Amino acid sequence: MLNTILTGEPSDRPPLVIVHGLFGSARNWGVIARRLGEDRQVIAVDMRNHGDSHWTETHDYFGMAEDLAEVLEAHGAADVLGHSMGGKASMVLALTRPDLVRRLVVADIAPVAYGHDQIDNIRKMKQVDLEAIASRAEATEMMGDLEAATAAFFLQSLDLQEKRWKLNLDVLERDMETILGFPEVEGRFDGPALFLSGANSNYVGEERHDAIHALFAEPSFEVIEGAGHWLHAEKPREVETAVRGFLED
Repeated sequence: MLNTILTGEPSDRPPLVIVHGLFGSARNWGVIARRLGEDRQVIAVDMRNHGDSHWTETHDYFGMAEDLAEVLEAHGAADVLGHSMGGKASMVLALTRPDLVRRLVVADIAPVAYGHDQIDNIRKMKQVDLEAIASRAEATEMMGDLEAATAAFFLQSLDLQEKRWKLNLDVLERDMETILGFPEVEGRFDGPALFLSGANSNYVGEERHDAIHALFAEPSFEVIEGAGHWLHAEKPREVETAVRGFLED
């Protein structure tokens, strides 16, 4: 089963499962998990090929949804919050196993294919000489011309002691087209679904609302001002407030 970080105690409220995005981990959501865990249990997962979870030979959304279903079968039906890649996996989970999902929050992603790619970032991580580095500063230098915030984010997945990335970079690179896409899914999620986006991001514009309405019967939309794609890192309090308000509505 996926590695999980549990925050808070089981209560009369449904648990909340948090699903990170590409190159992320459960720990990226620690601040929001702690605050939302004040009155319910929060289950943050490391997705396959990330963090302390298992590595696989494929990285596709049906497989990721099955991983999430296994976690939910162990803990019971839950609310689910997914960001970016994790948002797509959460949507596929809701569409294929609606019995496990009470309320769905999708953070800054839509059920569509995107044209950008992350291959260059994977290659920058691969050019780090893991046997030679003694510090994260040295790794940052080897990655070249990355923005400081991006480099710091990637370095959260670098295990200096074990001299390895906690990311299955080979499989993520090979399956990048699948990660950027969205599979053909039969079904429709009839439960409440919040699509949360950053005002400075172009991942979820009105031109993608038709694709959302085609799969989700009750979508609502909220924009976090001053935030981009990494809205949970840039505006954690605002994201927490929006998620809490939706879950308690």
